[in-house]
Amino acid sequence: MLNKVVLIGRLAQDPELRYTPNGVAVGSFGLAVERPFTNRQGERDVDFVDIVTWRRLAETCANHLGKGRLVAVEGRLQVRKYENQQGQRRTVYEIVADDVRFLDWPSDAQRDAAAVQDQEPGFVETDDIGEVDIDDIDEDDVPF
Repeated sequence: MLNKVVLIGRLAQDPELRYTPNGVAVGSFGLAVERPFTNRQGERDVDFVDIVTWRRLAETCANHLGKGRLVAVEGRLQVRKYENQQGQRRTVYEIVADDVRFLDWPSDAQRDAAAVQDQEPGFVETDDIGEVDIDDIDEDDVPF
């Protein structure tokens, strides 16, 4: 069986970050994805797809993405059914992301906000994969 989805689009709103009762980060955002063909008016229709992220990916997206940013999302389709407060059955289709790639640079306003956030106490400069750059470690800092 195979359940794999790859989408490229722009965030329809800023990501929302929440935590489960067990403290696990979960994020969500809508992704606007253009269809590959034009309609009768010569315009491209847009699909709005719900994206769900978990743990570190959720926190990274919430901290570094905003409405309008271009991203590639790789994940799987998940279908959930539930009953709302009025007793009506609802079905939700969403993509659970395994990977979110940032495809553009943030606007000046987003960059300024990220710079302020990065100056908070406890911030550690890391490379793209989230690990400390080995060249920045002094031999005296190593505990063994």
